[in-house]
Amino acid sequence: MANDIAANHGHLSDDVAAEAIAGHVGKYWDPRMRTRLYEFVDAGADGLDPLVVAAVKLLR
Repeated sequence: MANDIAANHGHLSDDVAAEAIAGHVGKYWDPRMRTRLYEFVDAGADGLDPLVVAAVKLLR
Protein backbone atom coordinates (compact mmCIF):
# COMPACT_ATOMS: atom_id res chain seq x y z
CA MET A 1 0.00 0.00 0.00
CA ALA A 2 2.83 2.40 0.83
CA ASN A 3 4.40 1.86 -2.59
CA ASP A 4 1.05 2.70 -4.21
CA ILE A 5 0.95 5.97 -2.28
CA ALA A 6 4.50 6.72 -3.43
CA ALA A 7 3.54 5.98 -7.04
CA ASN A 8 0.68 8.48 -6.77
CA HIS A 9 3.16 11.16 -5.69
CA GLY A 10 5.82 10.30 -8.27
CA HIS A 11 5.19 13.47 -10.24
CA LEU A 12 6.47 15.57 -7.32
CA SER A 13 10.06 16.28 -6.38
CA ASP A 14 11.49 13.72 -3.95
CA ASP A 15 11.37 16.09 -0.97
CA VAL A 16 7.79 17.15 -1.60
CA ALA A 17 6.70 13.57 -2.30
CA ALA A 18 8.26 12.29 0.94
CA GLU A 19 6.47 15.04 2.89
CA ALA A 20 3.17 14.19 1.21
CA ILE A 21 3.57 10.48 1.88
CA ALA A 22 4.48 11.14 5.50
CA GLY A 23 1.44 13.37 5.84
CA HIS A 24 -0.85 10.72 4.38
CA VAL A 25 0.56 7.91 6.52
CA GLY A 26 0.50 10.05 9.66
CA LYS A 27 -3.06 11.20 9.09
CA TYR A 28 -4.83 8.16 7.68
CA TRP A 29 -2.94 5.07 8.79
CA ASP A 30 -3.88 3.30 11.99
CA PRO A 31 -1.04 3.30 14.56
CA ARG A 32 -0.67 -0.47 14.13
CA MET A 33 -0.13 -0.01 10.40
CA ARG A 34 2.49 2.68 11.02
CA THR A 35 4.26 0.41 13.52
CA ARG A 36 4.41 -2.39 10.97
CA LEU A 37 5.75 0.02 8.36
CA TYR A 38 8.47 1.19 10.77
CA GLU A 39 9.39 -2.42 11.53
CA PHE A 40 9.56 -3.21 7.82
CA VAL A 41 11.88 -0.26 7.21
CA ASP A 42 14.05 -1.30 10.17
CA ALA A 43 14.28 -4.82 8.72
CA GLY A 44 15.77 -3.49 5.49
CA ALA A 45 12.75 -2.21 3.56
CA ASP A 46 13.16 -4.87 0.86
CA GLY A 47 11.03 -3.82 -2.11
CA LEU A 48 9.88 -0.58 -0.53
CA ASP A 49 10.00 2.59 -2.60
CA PRO A 50 12.83 4.89 -1.43
CA LEU A 51 10.30 7.72 -1.10
CA VAL A 52 8.46 5.69 1.52
CA VAL A 53 11.68 5.16 3.43
CA ALA A 54 12.30 8.91 3.32
CA ALA A 55 8.75 9.50 4.55
CA VAL A 56 9.25 7.16 7.48
CA LYS A 57 12.36 9.12 8.48
CA LEU A 58 10.22 12.26 8.53
CA LEU A 59 7.58 10.59 10.69
CA ARG A 60 10.00 9.45 13.34
